[in-house]
Amino acid sequence: MRHNSSLPRHAFTLVELLVVIAIIGILVGLLLPAVQSAREAARRLQCQNHLKQIGLASLNHLASQGHYPSNGWGWAWVGDPERAFGKNQPGGWIYNVLPYTEQQNLHDLPLAGSDKRALTAQMTQTPVPTFNCPTRRQSKAFTAFYSGNPKNAFNANDTPSHARSCYAINGGTEPQNFTGVNDPSAYDNDLPSVNPLWRDTATGISFLRSEIKKAHVKDGSSNTYLAGEKYINADHYTDGQDGADNTSMYQGHDWDVMRWGSPSNLPKQDRHGSTAWNIFGSAHSNGFNMVMCDGSVHSINYSIDGNTHYRLCNRSDHQPVDLSGF
Repeated sequence: MRHNSSLPRHAFTLVELLVVIAIIGILVGLLLPAVQSAREAARRLQCQNHLKQIGLASLNHLASQGHYPSNGWGWAWVGDPERAFGKNQPGGWIYNVLPYTEQQNLHDLPLAGSDKRALTAQMTQTPVPTFNCPTRRQSKAFTAFYSGNPKNAFNANDTPSHARSCYAINGGTEPQNFTGVNDPSAYDNDLPSVNPLWRDTATGISFLRSEIKKAHVKDGSSNTYLAGEKYINADHYTDGQDGADNTSMYQGHDWDVMRWGSPSNLPKQDRHGSTAWNIFGSAHSNGFNMVMCDGSVHSINYSIDGNTHYRLCNRSDHQPVDLSGF
């Protein structure tokens, strides 16, 4: 047998192989940003859908109870199904809308056995995907970290973790009375009237023992914020060391579950090393999402005019609002 050594060999040279690898690398480099952008667009759309569900739940609460969800008593209290809705409910707005987000069983969990405090603690650790933005973090219980404060509420046992929310209710234009009603004797004396003057002058939709009716939203439900994304220090999404994101989302009146509007303290994108306890904001690069009192959801640019943002937080200032910047 003869071997014909003159036949051509079909193979890449080393230079050709390196060129192909370089081209593939360039193509992958061009493709990755597009893939990441598409993924973020999907996460942003999911976030908007969460706020849409929150808006519909709040409107169903309004139709059923006659007022928007109240924001409870203070950070040291969580929801209690035996205290119904409104000013006598120690839990905040998220707890109050649970029955209207197909979470009636979670709302009623403290009554599922003989140890109410233990079951209430279990509730505080139970996340609901509707209340977390997928761009920022997963929906799960995160470490319960406090700087010198107790880890348990007055009406629940101590817990190693908490379910937390990326969304906050519109508390109005002036953050006031952060301490709320943090007195364990409130259960015994059925909570006498607390700061009635402040409650009468608050400008938001939900706050300490509030019962805001549709008629109270004098600027119109399409011109008033209901709830939206809250600003969080980007270093502390999961460790609970941001002071406005360190307790259960089922708690009452506190900046963990409510935010305010100011002409000079505007919403902003989450940042590393920067803490702001009272403003709206988000992890999205192009803007933050808000749901209005009519249930409509808007993506709003961080460059929104300060006075416009301030007026959208005030339910009855009787001032015109330019919505063209949305």
